[in-house]
Amino acid sequence: MAATPQHPASDTMSRQRSSGDLLADRRFAYAEACLAEGEAGAAAEMAEQAIEIAPRYAPAWFLLGRAREALFLASNEPAAEEAARAAYAKALDIDPDDALGARLHLADLGTGDALAAITPDYVRALFDGYAARFERHLVDDLHYRGPELIIEALDALRDARPRFETALDLGCGTGLMGRALAGRVGSLTGVDLSPEMLAFARRSGLYARLCEGELTVFLAEEPPESADLAIAADVLIYLPDLTSVFSAIGRVLQPGALAAVSIQSHDGDGVVLGPDGRYAHGDAHLCEAVRRAGLDVAFLSQAAVRRQRGRDVPGRIAVLRKPV
Repeated sequence: MAATPQHPASDTMSRQRSSGDLLADRRFAYAEACLAEGEAGAAAEMAEQAIEIAPRYAPAWFLLGRAREALFLASNEPAAEEAARAAYAKALDIDPDDALGARLHLADLGTGDALAAITPDYVRALFDGYAARFERHLVDDLHYRGPELIIEALDALRDARPRFETALDLGCGTGLMGRALAGRVGSLTGVDLSPEMLAFARRSGLYARLCEGELTVFLAEEPPESADLAIAADVLIYLPDLTSVFSAIGRVLQPGALAAVSIQSHDGDGVVLGPDGRYAHGDAHLCEAVRRAGLDVAFLSQAAVRRQRGRDVPGRIAVLRKPV
């Protein structure tokens, strides 16, 4: 079933909790195994049996949606597409915070608001399940170069600074950016939605402070003009509108301080949700968000931060400056 679209969470999200019924859990496990082996019809049947036993088990409804979506992709039958939508909608009804990512799949099927498809609960659950293999997959498989490219951009400035006293690593993950900043910062604070990712960052010993939470909420609680560097590496791909986060960053930056960010980009002007389950921002949206936040663009370049399916993913590295 290689044609089945796979968002990053699809393989792990549905196993986040038990239904509370051993028989339903077994049917669910069989359904997952069938889907992994490309047997979408058998997966749908097993998921339906799990639902008969545990009707309010959201992961089973989500898995049923994935199986029906695979059947639709194989057959192009409208009835299969509608059945997939119905299963995802039921999963979302049971779990409105959408830790499973049903909104992403509904967006793939042309339903709902694509710019509201990614929720904090989804991102948290995604990376909690991903933490143990995150660095290996990101660096070895996707050839991720975000931290390296951000450091190069900071060093490319005419008034490049060798050291920053107070830095924020927004969406710090396991600490890849922290390692790239080692020796360049006095006090480094990291924030991330995922406690499992933060556990790995804590082991690095690079952070003076680590905070769990959504980054705009975190920034709103930080003292104004308290940082001379903020980094957002590979995190803005989960946020549709850059204006609010740039404004929040601008509030905590000292006059003359910098923010360095990576984004995925596309040829249009606005924001699109890509088939990889990440947001891509057009240059016009990026520049308008910077302007509205009262910041200046100090550096902007094209950058392939990662590769996907053997191809570079278009992106940008931007360094923003708060006016003095």
